[in-house]
Amino acid sequence: MDKRIATADAAIANLADGATILMGGFGLCGIPENLIAAVRRRGTKDLTIVSNNAGLDDFGIGILLQSRQVKKMVSSYVGENKLFERLVLSGELQVELNPQGTLAERLRAGGAGVPAFYTPTGVGTMVAEGKETRDFDGRQYVLERALRGDFAFLKAWKGDRWGNLIYRKTARNFNPMMATAADYVIAEVEELLDLGQLPPDQVHTPGIFVNAILQGPNYEKRIERRTMRKT
Repeated sequence: MDKRIATADAAIANLADGATILMGGFGLCGIPENLIAAVRRRGTKDLTIVSNNAGLDDFGIGILLQSRQVKKMVSSYVGENKLFERLVLSGELQVELNPQGTLAERLRAGGAGVPAFYTPTGVGTMVAEGKETRDFDGRQYVLERALRGDFAFLKAWKGDRWGNLIYRKTARNFNPMMATAADYVIAEVEELLDLGQLPPDQVHTPGIFVNAILQGPNYEKRIERRTMRKT
């Protein structure tokens, strides 16, 4: 039951070219910084990454775009990354854009064993092109497939050696859903505590969903867009 791994590099030892990785995070909040850096060092290529966004040009998933390790992004918002835009327009990167709620629900469905679901979001837009639509009670819905990954890379605030996780405030974002929707789940945490130190009723992701856990060093926690009050 001891799921501790010494380093991020050791945690991704089985990551192969062509893998699909679910990566938690929203902007730069709650992203698995150390695991992303380890992927960059490993040089794994042709990756499909499912994440709300692609970070910045020089941070987060953006560093994997720099090194041309990503083949496809399945995302919701990509507006802060100019490199992402250039790669898509040049044909070097495939992108599958999702409404944000649809992306979250596709992941939740993947974790729940639900293969697909109907949603009204996106009906009549390019999001629905090529997809089945159906009328329910006089309203049109589009069929969306569930999402799963070979790996999920999570970032939590606290964890224990069994893999139980607590996220901090908005850093929770997509992490809990992704924990249920991948074949192999790796969590990096700021604090790795002894068993019994996590209040059971505060655990967000039970350890049964986590295969490996590590304590990440030197978190930058960059602020994506700093806004200051005018004095």
